[in-house]
Amino acid sequence: MKDSLHAISNLNPHEIIVVDGGSTDATVSVALNMASKVIKCKSGRAHQMNAGAEKATGNLLLFMHADSKLTQESFLKMKKIMTPTKIAGGAFSLQIESEKTSLKIISLLATWRAKYLNIVYGDQSIFVRNDIFQKMDGFSPLPICEDLDFFRRLRQQGDIKVLKEKTHTSARRWNEEGVLSTTLRNITIGSLFLLGFSPQTLKKWYSAVR
Repeated sequence: MKDSLHAISNLNPHEIIVVDGGSTDATVSVALNMASKVIKCKSGRAHQMNAGAEKATGNLLLFMHADSKLTQESFLKMKKIMTPTKIAGGAFSLQIESEKTSLKIISLLATWRAKYLNIVYGDQSIFVRNDIFQKMDGFSPLPICEDLDFFRRLRQQGDIKVLKEKTHTSARRWNEEGVLSTTLRNITIGSLFLLGFSPQTLKKWYSAVR
């Protein structure tokens, strides 16, 4: 968390908003020293991202997971394409921070999936114009797959862009839970959601297999 906030601070954004969903570690104390605003709300990514967006004052929203980072090149490219155009929003290519060949392949496949199938997960750092976000009523209050749902609805608001520039995310989850099991679980849950399965049911299954 601390490293991610340092990296974000170095980008000199308009503001940094950290939303805590009831953590029991040092997240809040660390964030208080580095973020523009720290908000506490009930847990759940959809709730937390909506709570942060409600307090945002900028005209461009960027949603990042706590273990994700952007390079200066990626951040500036996002600002460049969003400033003079009518693009509704988009996301970055994925780079899992690992030297494992398997995770490099997963990064490439995730980027291909986003570029050609327009299927984007939250670890690709989704960005959207604030007015578009408000028009969409933000993230749907789903217990899981709120990112897939949001990006699918975002595509209906205008042009979207998946940048070749990358967002870097920690390999911790894959290392702790296993590369194969984590990947198969994510693919299965995402596919079932897009086929119309209940997010409530998928959340129970997700929790059970973690």
